[in-house]
Amino acid sequence: MKKLFDGVKEFSSDEFNNNKDLFRELREKQEPHTLFIACSDSRVIPTLITNSLPGELFIIQNVANIVPFYRASSEFLATTSAIEYAVMVLNVKNIVICGHTDCGGCRAYYEQSDELSFVPHTKKWLNLIDPVRERVIEIQKRFNDAEVGWLVEQQNVILQLNNLLTYPFIKERYDNGELSLFGWYYDIEHGTVYDYNNEKRVFEKIR
Repeated sequence: MKKLFDGVKEFSSDEFNNNKDLFRELREKQEPHTLFIACSDSRVIPTLITNSLPGELFIIQNVANIVPFYRASSEFLATTSAIEYAVMVLNVKNIVICGHTDCGGCRAYYEQSDELSFVPHTKKWLNLIDPVRERVIEIQKRFNDAEVGWLVEQQNVILQLNNLLTYPFIKERYDNGELSLFGWYYDIEHGTVYDYNNEKRVFEKIR
């Protein structure tokens, strides 16, 4: 914890002082232009990847960057409510789904590991990737084990993009050209990000 406390002190004395005007503007309101949905993985830092300032991104991070399909419910829905707030209240203009290499959630899913038996809530959450299952079987027939991982991670990004369109308020704005959707894939080792081209059905490196 000493590292974190020291970090707070450094932020207060350096970073904050260098951006006082920005933080003064952010004191009473936020106007993020993008909802950024990423994995909870500690190596995935949306503001770092995009070189964004405070106030630009409304961020949701959960295991395997999952967007639950839309459904009306009386349950407590963390990801769904955050998406709703970003679109309906903050009026973001873009939504990014960002997957990444070496995703533990995706790996646990396609390996069907019994190691998740002691984390039942995580195991249940990963059931939301089930629509990828048939695609995974097809992929495994054509690629070696080393390639299957990143292919599954990318297929998961595409699935979550499709899930976004099950939200009526998102589909309406998307169809009207008021909201743009993006699927990204972050290569941690090489520091590169790939954007999904829906027409070509491929991830293309952002240059």
